[in-house]
Amino acid sequence: ENEIISSLPLQMSLYFNVYYFPFWWLITVVILYLKYPDLSDYYKIILVIFMILASLVEVTRLYLGYTGNLQEKVPELAGFWLLSLLLQLPTVLFLLFNEGLKIQPLERAVHIVFAFFLAFQVITGFVTLKRMVNKQATHSHLKEFYRMEEQPVPSFYSLGREERAVPMAGRGP
Repeated sequence: ENEIISSLPLQMSLYFNVYYFPFWWLITVVILYLKYPDLSDYYKIILVIFMILASLVEVTRLYLGYTGNLQEKVPELAGFWLLSLLLQLPTVLFLLFNEGLKIQPLERAVHIVFAFFLAFQVITGFVTLKRMVNKQATHSHLKEFYRMEEQPVPSFYSLGREERAVPMAGRGP
């Protein structure tokens, strides 16, 4: 009944990610500032937008991951997983592999570590989410089963007798 479904590896990864994110953000912004004059105009715009969106998404993603994992809330953990898979991971992979960005070695190193965090969190988040959904579905089915066991439904044949008995009793002698 009180089985804990939260994932310790996921929680540890989120914990370390909380401390790594400011470091990643600072390194990325400093390097962006240094190479900004050498970038083409459209890469300047793309990188500024990516940094703003990545910062907002990362704060939201980490909050949802903590809440969803520790409190075993499926919607929050699903939101964390979707933000990780659909927004953060592609953003970091773009920053890591697009050579038009004139990637510096330090920048590549911090993006690789961040990409490993994200890949690990996507995998462990999916496994944890699947276990939580299965547990909640099982708990819901058992709850329904016990509720039906406590209040049995009248059978088909007894229902017909009751309907016939009431009109007969209402008739006079």
